[in-house]
Amino acid sequence: MLQVHTCFRSETGGRSRNEDACGYWQSGPAACWVLSDGAGGHGSGDLAARLVVQTALQAFQEQPEASGPQALALLQQAQQAVRREKTSGATRDDMHATAALLLLDRERGQGVFAHVGDSRLYQFRQGRILRQTRDHSLVQQLVDAGYWDAAQIRSHPQRNLLTSAIGAADPLEISVSPQAFEVLAGDVFLLCSDGWWEWVNEAGMESTLACQPSRQPVGRDWLDAMATRILQAASDRHDNYSALCVACSDDRTLLALQTGQFF
Repeated sequence: MLQVHTCFRSETGGRSRNEDACGYWQSGPAACWVLSDGAGGHGSGDLAARLVVQTALQAFQEQPEASGPQALALLQQAQQAVRREKTSGATRDDMHATAALLLLDRERGQGVFAHVGDSRLYQFRQGRILRQTRDHSLVQQLVDAGYWDAAQIRSHPQRNLLTSAIGAADPLEISVSPQAFEVLAGDVFLLCSDGWWEWVNEAGMESTLACQPSRQPVGRDWLDAMATRILQAASDRHDNYSALCVACSDDRTLLALQTGQFF
């Protein structure tokens, strides 16, 4: 059975509050990680993000299964929770959130993902990006249509305009991996908000990963190395930046994954 090592980093950046949230839960061989970036006035952004994470993890606890239909159902339930909250008060009309979610079956060595908005999930193998999610954003649509180069996503003035977000009117667009994919010992997953990936490009992710010692699981040191790049490149008013790292191993000497944690 795959062993997993989880670590995270979530910072306020240049904002007055942190509207990112993340957490995970493990039950037997099945495990779930979720990260969300909230937005909205009167402090409703952090509430939206926390609702997404808490709802998804609670639903996973009730049915710990790593499958595409389950990944879809978890984010659909998060959508319902945020939509209910929006109707509870006039100050929450504009609350919404992104989500990136990873499910692993550690016994079978398989994974699935789902996402909404521009929070991303990356899978690395042998230090290289094997797969990543595609943003639900106006700029991503322009790139897909051939109007912009993918390298310009991080600098486009309209890069924060989303085409799908949890809390928006139904039907919600949720992207789910088309089928379960193979997960091997040595694979690393990164779930991150746009405040993270906007300042650390894919080459930077790979280069900092390559510098990590091979004798121990990838984790906090890698996140710290990327966070240093963010601090060096970003302005004083930059967005919250958060990331979850999930490192897979066959090393049975690792401490067992905690049942769950919410950040």
